[in-house]
Amino acid sequence: MNELLLSILQATVRHTGYTLMCVAIGFVLGLLLGVGLSRLPTLSKVLIPLLSILNTVPGIVFIGVLVILIGMTPATVIIALSIYAMFPVLKNTVTGLNGVDQQYKEAARGCGMNHYQRLVQVELPLAMPTIIGGLRLSTVYTVSWAVLAAMIGQGGLGDFVYKGVSSNNNALILQGAIPAAILALVLGGLVDALQKRVVPKGLRKGGAGK
Repeated sequence: MNELLLSILQATVRHTGYTLMCVAIGFVLGLLLGVGLSRLPTLSKVLIPLLSILNTVPGIVFIGVLVILIGMTPATVIIALSIYAMFPVLKNTVTGLNGVDQQYKEAARGCGMNHYQRLVQVELPLAMPTIIGGLRLSTVYTVSWAVLAAMIGQGGLGDFVYKGVSSNNNALILQGAIPAAILALVLGGLVDALQKRVVPKGLRKGGAGK
């Protein structure tokens, strides 16, 4: 029993590590690309639909392609999950920035703010509820996507799930699925707590992506 708990704990730690690392990378990439695309509306109208189509490609297919290119390594998992984690943040960043009322931009310009100051002091704070909503989606999705790491021998809670499926052992499946579900709830709650700290109360939204 102690060995089982230890193996579940080790798998949970590894799963959490994958999730946090990939969400952090995905958030930075999504935020930077989202800011860039919000300044290029013509390009955004073309790229956002293309990225949405790419986002529908099953994770196992993408990981399979990366395995061919770089092999069965942790880097394969991190690259794949970081790209998938980026999509909700990128889309919500563009949506949030494009949704900032023009009157606030004009008021900031009238106060003598330059482009960078308007972005950092006005637009990003107003868009932050939508951006955090994207971060929450990214976090919860990445917990489930990280299960795929087990398919290329990189551990995580997916080990229990796939072993349980292959042996028709429901107990094994639950040993991976239940900690993953709890992890998703905990990390989602942490993002909600982050939203309360960084977003003024009057600007908070429901947290769902658009």
